[in-house]
Amino acid sequence: MVQFGTGGWRAIIGDEFTKANIQLLAKAMCDKMKAEGVEKQIVIGYDRRFLSKESMQWAAEVFAAEGIKAFLVNKSSPTPLIMYYTMVHEFDYGMMITASHNPAVYNGIKVFTKGGRDADENQTADIERYIAQIKEPVSEMDYETAKAAGLIEEIYPLNEYLDNIIAAVNMEAIRGANLRVAFDPMYGVSDTSLKTILLTARCDVYSIHDRHDTLFGGKLPSPSANTLRGLQNCVIDNGCDIGLATDGDADRIGVIDDTGRFLHPNDILVLLYYYLVKFKGWSGPVVRNLATTHMLDKVAERFGQKCYEVPVGFKHISAKMAETDAIIGGESSGGLTVKGHIKGKDGVYAAALLVEMIAVTGKKLSEIYKDIEAECGQIFMEERDYRFSQEKKVEMTKILMEEKKVPELPFPIDHVSYMDGCKVYFENGGWVVARFSGTEPLLRIFCEMPDAEEARTVSEIYEDFLELR
Repeated sequence: MVQFGTGGWRAIIGDEFTKANIQLLAKAMCDKMKAEGVEKQIVIGYDRRFLSKESMQWAAEVFAAEGIKAFLVNKSSPTPLIMYYTMVHEFDYGMMITASHNPAVYNGIKVFTKGGRDADENQTADIERYIAQIKEPVSEMDYETAKAAGLIEEIYPLNEYLDNIIAAVNMEAIRGANLRVAFDPMYGVSDTSLKTILLTARCDVYSIHDRHDTLFGGKLPSPSANTLRGLQNCVIDNGCDIGLATDGDADRIGVIDDTGRFLHPNDILVLLYYYLVKFKGWSGPVVRNLATTHMLDKVAERFGQKCYEVPVGFKHISAKMAETDAIIGGESSGGLTVKGHIKGKDGVYAAALLVEMIAVTGKKLSEIYKDIEAECGQIFMEERDYRFSQEKKVEMTKILMEEKKVPELPFPIDHVSYMDGCKVYFENGGWVVARFSGTEPLLRIFCEMPDAEEARTVSEIYEDFLELR
């Protein structure tokens, strides 16, 4: 069975992520493209996960059998490279073999539409409908035969993608700053791409975890406070100005500041929005999902701008940015995008922009964030994840989304939203949301309040209310 979530189709290798299901998805894409009468070509890339390259080739053999030419990026590459190539070369569709930041036992496929955008719910539901209609065995053409026939072409457009980023950031300022950068690609695909940019900018780069390891060192390839302890040590030991990490497919970013402190993705978004408006002179709104910090709202208000809220899923971020002409958008999970670049997450570009910020401002990351808090005030977030049985999920869904119950809370409520999960907005500007992850079997509770203890209290009330402890 192939079912899409907020980040594409992801499944456990050998369970639902199989050659048969990969080729079913590819056949559905062929049928969809033919029905739409779009140009008969697609670009496909892959990351460093187990079976990623083989999966790309299995999909390409189906496209070739259906007469659709597949351009295959023939080395493991960042997801944003495939989005960039889809956009710049005006492909109607692109695909990336990746499960992003999921555990090593997972793999998956992301689908991109015209303009290099993440496929939205309508597109993915359409693909699932085409899959359901497939009754005959899926045909495939031998890989080498398809290459000889011109139906598979291997490409490697990394330089084109990197040159675009290099042209977009102030490389001259970075070169003059003599920065020391600690770098952790988390055994993923950014080792070549981001390191090339940093070295081109004459940064001193201290790398860890840069070899190819399909088990990701036994850790989750997601940049978090728990997974970046090695990067923290690298920053402190080498006196680095910043530590940079990217997830398995390099569309998300993690940052350690000059003091060795893990910067939450919320802080990264706030820093970049503040930098773009105050130092680069850009003007425009910001877009965040409903589980991302309202500090963005405060910064937007400080500069006479607006912050827009959307459901979780980066396709909602990019769509709202296009609608409102926003200059930056992102999520608390570490994904962000900036106006003028691709229409999706890019950890490589975000990292380059952060390095530029340090060089241009002449300030440490810790100093810049203190400036923001001095101008906009403080806010504190609590995040908690819970695994559950299917029976427990049914029970919680009934309480939250059907009966629409909320616990007794010690703060006056302004309103409640069910746009994505259940989000309670308090009159003091704080909020709490409980929602199911679209990529993992987790219930997530996020709470942000003017006081850290208040955020913990509200989170614990929700834990008790849903009997999660």
